[in-house]
Amino acid sequence: MLDALQDFASSLPDFLQWFGVMLISAVPFIDSYFGSVVGVLIGLPPAVAIGVAVIGNVLSMLGFVFAAHGVRSKVVAGKAATAGGSTLSAGSPEPSTDGLAPARREKVRRAFDKYGVAGVSLLGPFVLPSQFTSAAMVSFGANRNAVIAWQIVSIVIWGVVAGVAASLGVALVR
Repeated sequence: MLDALQDFASSLPDFLQWFGVMLISAVPFIDSYFGSVVGVLIGLPPAVAIGVAVIGNVLSMLGFVFAAHGVRSKVVAGKAATAGGSTLSAGSPEPSTDGLAPARREKVRRAFDKYGVAGVSLLGPFVLPSQFTSAAMVSFGANRNAVIAWQIVSIVIWGVVAGVAASLGVALVR
């Protein structure tokens, strides 16, 4: 997979390779950590590789958060409108607004209940991409701005860690 991503980004003209890294970093499961590695491997300066990988990942995450928040707002408004009617039963589960499979959604929910927004944001990349974990937390009712802030912190940290590691690895090989 990294080879294909590296081939894509390096196939662009030199002046657009940073944009290729930004694009691939916006893709879930690639995020800032793989994006920054690809950027370093194709020869971008580490600061540029990490920076554009973080920007691409943050922009994508924001799209997921705002979409999940919009869907959740509509679902909650619909529940309030039908609360007096018979369309919802008292024990009916909350509809999913994040697109996760039920098993993964439950795993994220348990982590969210245990660690909160900060913990899931910082540890989430071990389980799911930032886009999915952020959308899930918003769908659980977490404060949208807190999710955004902690996800940005996480995206920056993981992008820097991976980019620096890749830079050190490239330096060792040379």
